Amino acid sequence: MSLSTAEDDSASEIHIPADIDWHMLDKSKFFFLGAALFSGVSAALYPIVVLKTRQQVSPAQISSFKMSYSIMQHEGPRGFYRGFGTSLMGTIPARALYMTALEVTKSNVGTVTVKLGFSDTTAMAIANAAAGLSSAMAAQLVWTPIDVVSQRLMVQGCSYSNKSTIPSASTCSYQYRNGFDAFRKIVGSDGLRGLYRGFGISILTYAPSNAVWWTSYSVAHRLIWGGFGCYMCKKDENGLGNGSPYLKPDCKSMLAVQGLSAGMASGVSALITMPLDTIKTRMQVLDGEENGHRRPLTVMQTVRNLVREGGFGACYRGLGPRWASMAMSATTMVTTYEFLKRMSTKNQGS
Repeated sequence: MSLSTAEDDSASEIHIPADIDWHMLDKSKFFFLGAALFSGVSAALYPIVVLKTRQQVSPAQISSFKMSYSIMQHEGPRGFYRGFGTSLMGTIPARALYMTALEVTKSNVGTVTVKLGFSDTTAMAIANAAAGLSSAMAAQLVWTPIDVVSQRLMVQGCSYSNKSTIPSASTCSYQYRNGFDAFRKIVGSDGLRGLYRGFGISILTYAPSNAVWWTSYSVAHRLIWGGFGCYMCKKDENGLGNGSPYLKPDCKSMLAVQGLSAGMASGVSALITMPLDTIKTRMQVLDGEENGHRRPLTVMQTVRNLVREGGFGACYRGLGPRWASMAMSATTMVTTYEFLKRMSTKNQGS
């Protein structure tokens, strides 16, 4: 018995759209369309990621408006797309790993939990949590080196004077011509370990973040559909419906529910994991000094610096852009993802 079958059987009031299992997908179409669709999503949301990253490495609190104005004034529109080429190159293989691990884990764990006698709602939550955890860990094998290089490029040309907290492009912390040059210089100075700087904290950030997000999403998705079903049944009782025992929502309703569920899940995930994300970004971008030599920052050094600069609240610098980025990214990602799965479904003949 598959998870999607259990989901359909439990929907006594509203016909919830069934999940599409891994074995039902045309893999070549799934990955090809996925690369194209998610590249477009990444391009649209990249400026917010740049804004969030610069706020996180800033030694003082700077509003999103002031940071955006400074980037536009000193660097122009190109400043919002520093490192985008490198990021895009890594997005495609990272997304492929992410989607594969997500679908395989969700399908297998979901089937097992249903067979063990869990309710369909609990089975969905467990399957999504496990899938979010495994997919994040798999993607970080590719994404951490890309993250290190692209984030170095994002903050290149950004320095902070003692008199002002507004970044200036007058001096540079890093001097990289492009992503390949940054890759070569990082490996030359720090070895391959330099590309995996912050890998541990990345796992600690993204693995629980994904688990929390997918669990929250599945629960919110189910609850919203339940409320939608009650609303439709009341309309039906008043003679406004069609009297069908199954009420099938239209495409607009499906998109609205997916988007609302994604936004709610993003808020929960961003609040829980924001301090870890700030620590990770600083470890990947900033360096410390020891006896006149440049050294990568440790977790404790990073935390001490943040607390010294602005207390515990400094860990939440960039929360607004990150929340907005996660909400918009998650909404577009999950609607694109569901659309992609339906586009990539094999012809079943029924």
